Amino acid sequence: MHQPTAGRARHGFFGCAGGVSSGVYDSLNCGFGSDDDPALVAQNRDRAASALGLRADRLAAVWQVHSADAVIATGGAPSNRAQLTRADGLVTTERGLGLAILTADCLPLLMVDRDGAVIGACHAGWRGAADGIVTSTLALMRDKGAGEITALIGPTIRQPSYQVGADMREACLASVAPGLRDAAASCFIDDEDGRFRFDLPALVRHQLAGAGVTDIADCGEDTYRAPDHIAGSSDADSFRFFSHRRATHAAEADCGRQISIIALAE
Repeated sequence: MHQPTAGRARHGFFGCAGGVSSGVYDSLNCGFGSDDDPALVAQNRDRAASALGLRADRLAAVWQVHSADAVIATGGAPSNRAQLTRADGLVTTERGLGLAILTADCLPLLMVDRDGAVIGACHAGWRGAADGIVTSTLALMRDKGAGEITALIGPTIRQPSYQVGADMREACLASVAPGLRDAAASCFIDDEDGRFRFDLPALVRHQLAGAGVTDIADCGEDTYRAPDHIAGSSDADSFRFFSHRRATHAAEADCGRQISIIALAE
């Protein structure tokens, strides 16, 4: 899925189709952190970048570590992945520079300000979201002069697919800002055997709203499930997105990562 954003930024939430990888990485695996052939991953990233009119060497990235740290991006990611900054949010004012986020159930959040002068992107798993990656990225955008901000929530695991234990709920509620605790608690609904179903996009929306962001679009896609019209299919091709949880449940050794990209209009 890729499209312009009201003339201010180009963005794309890409799925698992349209690439050159095979097996559990079929086919647009963009994650160098996977065990896929790096040459194939590079081709896939080039395809995603090209779809937005970018060069692959103009994709900025971080080594995602489920943190609340956001950084300013001024150029493309180094060819040596070990040199990537450990962080989970990116902000730039550079035109022609794409901010890239990798996910396989976590939530990719892309943001642009009203004037099309500042963009941000972050990787929000439950831990990073609870610790404040959304607000950290927003704060850095505002430090760079962002005014009113539009936020775009991409494909992520959704509440019907996301069963968690009481320990995870307790850790999440202990990590969020005190003023957000009641809202965060509402993101968990009781499930069987003392477990819960967690709504990660709702937690992110609460954080956005609390930071004054009201223009929020959510694609509504669940990375774990096949679309409703083919639900129940055992055909791997029926899945539109990579899912770490689904791969774990299927006892697969690894899974691919989809890429989400945003770049300021030139």
